[in-house]
Amino acid sequence: MSIVCGLPLIECVYCLACARWAWKRCLHTAARDSENWGLASVEEFEPVPRLCRYILAVYEEDLRHPLWEPPGGYGIDPDWLILRKRYEDTQGRVPPYLIYVDHKNADIVLAIRGLNLAKESDYAVLLDNKLGERKFDGGYVHNGLLKAAAFVLDAECDVLKELVEKYPNYTLTFAGHSLGAGVAALLTMVVAQNRDRLGNIDRKRIRCYAMAPARCMTLNLAVRYADIINSIVLQDDFLPRTATPLEDIFKSLFCLPCILCLRCMRDTCIPEEKMLRDPRRLYAPGRLYHIVERKPFRMGRYPPVVRTAVPVDGRFEHIVLSCNATSDHAIIWIEREAQSALDLMLEKDQIMEIPVKQRMERQQTLAREHSEEYKAALRRAVTLAVPDIHSPSVYGTFNKQENRRNSGEFSEGTSLGSSKKNSPKESWDELIGRLFERDESGHMVLKESLHN
Repeated sequence: MSIVCGLPLIECVYCLACARWAWKRCLHTAARDSENWGLASVEEFEPVPRLCRYILAVYEEDLRHPLWEPPGGYGIDPDWLILRKRYEDTQGRVPPYLIYVDHKNADIVLAIRGLNLAKESDYAVLLDNKLGERKFDGGYVHNGLLKAAAFVLDAECDVLKELVEKYPNYTLTFAGHSLGAGVAALLTMVVAQNRDRLGNIDRKRIRCYAMAPARCMTLNLAVRYADIINSIVLQDDFLPRTATPLEDIFKSLFCLPCILCLRCMRDTCIPEEKMLRDPRRLYAPGRLYHIVERKPFRMGRYPPVVRTAVPVDGRFEHIVLSCNATSDHAIIWIEREAQSALDLMLEKDQIMEIPVKQRMERQQTLAREHSEEYKAALRRAVTLAVPDIHSPSVYGTFNKQENRRNSGEFSEGTSLGSSKKNSPKESWDELIGRLFERDESGHMVLKESLHN
């Protein structure tokens, strides 16, 4: 009799627990992820809408006669286009991309398009992964995206080196969307590890802007490379928020809402401390820029606000249950809202009438603040016991002996720009040799494809 009476009680507790979970999930909004972050400035956010248009230009067959272009055009001078590669040129090893020299902004740009739902080769890149399969610079990365990045650099290394040496005052920017964003982020890491292959390019000249990126690297790498990699996320975009392996997402493409809800339930039940200490869990790369344009319980879009930080804990860990979770992933919406946000920033600066001297001082202050925030993120990673945060790297490492004495103290002796003698790493030749070999015609191909 007591067992029969106990069943309704268990059911009531279960229903109340489910109702509480659903209530918390429905109240969780995208704005909450970045509510404590600082506001982005014009100087740091200016390249974003321009690079979005360059990525959109990859979709065009002929830039001199574009079939479709956003308001104001792509901003590309076809005479400054160095090269472009299509699927037939890359044999599907990587999505199409272009190399463009932006003389107006003193920038050498390699832009990579996003996933093509009609191309099996793009799915092959995504599905080529297993958590913990590929280790790189003391952390783990997405295996297929790393292979694609190595393929691009092997193909364009000579071109990029020539441009970097020809224009010594230009920056080298890698940009991509979705699938291309992951390739661009890992390409930046490989270049940073092998700067001598591009004429000993200064690290400060290298940067990456990943639009709506997939989670492609572990937390220690995401934090350590935050000084050169930037991720841009629009409002509710699901892809940078879900730790679900990409292969599982695209295998269940026709029931994506189901897997997102299941992921919500799973992540709600796992303590964040356990997530942070998982050495294989992948994250969105680098510094995060969050474009917030909608408010809870209000209809329509509002003037977008851009917030930025190098978070360690609370790094887009929870999916937002929103009807815009997939539409916010579109590059066209990212470009529009990024441009709107930039226009608002410029309008505010014009109203304030900031003198040129003060503007230059503000840029120096911004660089100093970013450096301090970057170091603070590294210290925070140590206090949270993020795995392999001490791993040797030419980017922002810690002194292990110093950390044994004081886990929160940053060691300048092993900070940015540490010597190669103290930073054993995989060389460019070793990386390419491991991933590629030459076929009968002398072309570099992936080892797996040669033996299949």
